[in-house]
Amino acid sequence: MDGRACLSQICVLLIVTCTATGAPAAENLDEAVVWLENESQRMIHACRREMHDGTSAFPPQVGIGYEAFWLRDYAYMLEGYIQGFTDKELRDACLVFVNAQRDDGACVDCVKFDGTPIYQPGYGSMGENPVADGSQFTVDVAWHTYQRLQDKPLLVQIIDRLVKGMNAVPRNPTTGLVYIDPDLEWDRCPYGFTDTVRKQGDLLFSSLLFVQASQQLVDLLATMDRADEATRWGDEAKKVSVKIHEVFWDAKIGLFRAATLQCREPDIWGSALAVYLNVAAEDQALAIAQYFEDHYDEIVQRGQIRHLPGGVYWEEADKRDKYQNGAYWSTPTGWFVYTLDLVDSALAEQTVIDMVNDFEQRGCIEWCFGDKVQFPNYLASGTNPLAGIRKMVKRRKQTSRR
Repeated sequence: MDGRACLSQICVLLIVTCTATGAPAAENLDEAVVWLENESQRMIHACRREMHDGTSAFPPQVGIGYEAFWLRDYAYMLEGYIQGFTDKELRDACLVFVNAQRDDGACVDCVKFDGTPIYQPGYGSMGENPVADGSQFTVDVAWHTYQRLQDKPLLVQIIDRLVKGMNAVPRNPTTGLVYIDPDLEWDRCPYGFTDTVRKQGDLLFSSLLFVQASQQLVDLLATMDRADEATRWGDEAKKVSVKIHEVFWDAKIGLFRAATLQCREPDIWGSALAVYLNVAAEDQALAIAQYFEDHYDEIVQRGQIRHLPGGVYWEEADKRDKYQNGAYWSTPTGWFVYTLDLVDSALAEQTVIDMVNDFEQRGCIEWCFGDKVQFPNYLASGTNPLAGIRKMVKRRKQTSRR
């Protein structure tokens, strides 16, 4: 047995032992973070699969269930727990996704273990065109990889393809926002964690990802001494941010809406991400935080978050009260608590503690609805919240110094 397998079995034994004793996994925020880090380390090691050429792939779940290497889920592993990977694993995985880019610049949803690139969710079955978040997450993966490796030759190899990918993002020529064409029967899927939701028109979440990726591209281009291009992408990020404020904000509710045409419902995840990315204006961020506090019991279950306000369902989506249409997920919990912390720090911390203690009892699940749970050992549920939690703690420290 190699060291990686041994570590995974030890971590599983510790989790089972803790569950058997009935002791909570965490009684405070620090303990919750340690638990999430340990669980992330275990799951990253345990989910590893080998692709056709020997490259290490890290699918969304430990074991059989998601039989490919998904881009956005891997990005969320890097955002929350990049220390779980070796330098070689990071470099190889980055190239898996960049090299899968189509000639027109479109980037993938996932790559099969045999190397086949898949551009639409459902292994290519959902929508006529590539998913609306592939380019943004490809840049995100490349940015995190470079921050860790500082590998200039790798950046030289991929930078032009990253730019090409961002230029291929489907955008409304009038607003500059990421766009799904309503004139097509099924143009494409939006953000992958809402790929069953048939959004149309300008898209909030994918546009937020575009802002993030544009800012990351600024960093990478500046490293390459391509100042003029960096300035251009910085300007794009600012323009899209302004349009997000103008187009999606609903001041009566205190949330951003998810799209402009079909599936215009108020977006809990998107509103939290807007605050986390510093795209929301200060008054918008406070309004969102206050909404989260006032409606907490409607949108949070055991530290996990609904896509939409309580009692609200997508106009066109999966069956209600399951999966992406009414179930509760921890993927956005970090963004959520980062936002909630603006008005209620104690409740923000309790949300994280509740989530971890639920994981300790029922496993690190993909989503839940009451007693129903789906897919244990789901990577993004354990890794992605860490990014928002750390940013929340960092903001607290900076504020205390003033």
